[in-house]
Amino acid sequence: MADIGPVQLLTIGFGPDAKFEGRIIEELAVLESNEQIHVLDLLFVARESSGELFTLDFQAEGMGDTVAALLGISAERLRGAEDVFPSVAEGNAFGLSLTQIREMAESLDPGTAAAFVLLEHVWAKYLRKAVRDAGGVPLAEGFLTEEALAPVAAQLIRAAQRSGEPVPNGSEPDQTKRNNHRRT
Repeated sequence: MADIGPVQLLTIGFGPDAKFEGRIIEELAVLESNEQIHVLDLLFVARESSGELFTLDFQAEGMGDTVAALLGISAERLRGAEDVFPSVAEGNAFGLSLTQIREMAESLDPGTAAAFVLLEHVWAKYLRKAVRDAGGVPLAEGFLTEEALAPVAAQLIRAAQRSGEPVPNGSEPDQTKRNNHRRT
């Protein structure tokens, strides 16, 4: 397990106006070629406006062994689980059967899509080892995105307005303006 970097599941939603030009796959390929990440599994499901379903799956070779190592499961035990639960065998996206993937795609609104990317942060494996060697345990992690922070920004603006803090006219949660005024 020491040779495996932190693994993250990234889930992305796409609305009807999404532009699929291959840029996401290109960026994942660049990050992989620079040995920053390793894409373990990728599942893309879409429901066309017409209602037709589309899925795309990529799974790295040996992905099952990687996940087993992360969970502390021996290779022999994993093979036994594959016999009992065929959906966990190599080649099944995220351990989902084709029927389950189809059901997931059918649950999407027409014209929308979702992508699930399981990736290893190769760049962080030595940092993780240093943290663990120091006795540290990661407690939480996540991306701070504009979308994730918008509700927090809106609450901060309302709180500032209630307390009488000056707030720039037209302040919206997604604006990048900062109010550095502090009361003393």
